[in-house]
Amino acid sequence: MLNNKTVVIGVSGGIAAYKACDIVSRLKKLNANVHVIMTKGATEFVTPLTFQSLSQNYVVSDMFEEPKTWDVEHISLAKKADVFLIAPATANVIGKVANGICDDMLTTTVMATTGRVLIAPAMNTNMYKNPILQRNISSLKELGYNFVNPESGRLACGDEGEGKLASPEIIVNEVVKLLNNKNNDLQGKKIMITAGPTVERIDPVRYITNRSTGKMGYAIAKIAADRGADVTLVSGPTNIEPPSNIKKLIKIQSAEDMYNAIIDNLDENQVIIKSAAVADYKPKAYSDKKIKKSNDDLVIELDRNKDIAYELGKIKKDKVLVGFAAETNDLIENAKGKVNKKNLDFIVANDLTEEGAGFGTDTNIVKIIDKEGNINKYPQMKKDEVANVILDKVKSLLEK
Repeated sequence: MLNNKTVVIGVSGGIAAYKACDIVSRLKKLNANVHVIMTKGATEFVTPLTFQSLSQNYVVSDMFEEPKTWDVEHISLAKKADVFLIAPATANVIGKVANGICDDMLTTTVMATTGRVLIAPAMNTNMYKNPILQRNISSLKELGYNFVNPESGRLACGDEGEGKLASPEIIVNEVVKLLNNKNNDLQGKKIMITAGPTVERIDPVRYITNRSTGKMGYAIAKIAADRGADVTLVSGPTNIEPPSNIKKLIKIQSAEDMYNAIIDNLDENQVIIKSAAVADYKPKAYSDKKIKKSNDDLVIELDRNKDIAYELGKIKKDKVLVGFAAETNDLIENAKGKVNKKNLDFIVANDLTEEGAGFGTDTNIVKIIDKEGNINKYPQMKKDEVANVILDKVKSLLEK
């Protein structure tokens, strides 16, 4: 996802320095090239060898140590940085950067970078609320520096309050937003996304469902929120941790539950993305007691569930409605039929028989078909990348 992108991470001397290890690891898993600069204080909390092992690049901590290359070290790293992240950022480091003080490798390099700078403060609550620090933060924001606000909670000193380093997941999400240059381009847009399977109960221990894991829908919800949208996620049962930055999570079980949740939240949303795999049928009769095994075959009579996308297509007005089609044959023909029948703006179609597509995978291979019949085919991509493709098309429709 971050191929050919370089992130330079400045680690300053706070107890939260250990969390920077997780940040480096997460960025490496996204294929970023990561370089770490440590202040002298930071090396008292975590050894440079730890960051060297995680980043697979040597770590710089002393301006006057013997150079590893013939480049001027701080200028070389400053030029490489697509994003320069300082995490944790102490009050001391923030004060130095705000006032142009360059007395170590971290502050010298950040002064020289032309990349975007992202600062994640971490300190005692009273320090964070100090008007001098807040003035320094305001000054840096006016100059175009980006910040990840600290969280509230129990701090290392035992105090409760604001000042805890934001979670590595949130910090990495902010880095990704800056690198993808899609920072808040969906700001103010209200998007409802459905994800996962539905469950239709037979008796207290049995039910009908499907193989959907919710990965695609959750990826769309996460990326939409990363790009600034107010996201409502309507989710069937999954084993996925919901994105931390969505506005609302509604957990449902059955297709009827999902339909009701969508209708209840329809008016407040401009876009509905129907990525959930909704059961077409449900048992005609529910047994409130477990059905006992017998010597006879069991016959379960099924009723048809509402086609939610079809019902939405009748009442959507000027809303953007996106459907999904998971097929095993006649993909294009079946997907085109759904676009027309359900009054969709476009449909995301994938062939479940293709390796790397469909349920349970971290990748997908999709074709997007709009209501004019245009077909765009995409190669195998990670589901986060597919999510950006879908949201780019949604954004273009909202701007018409």
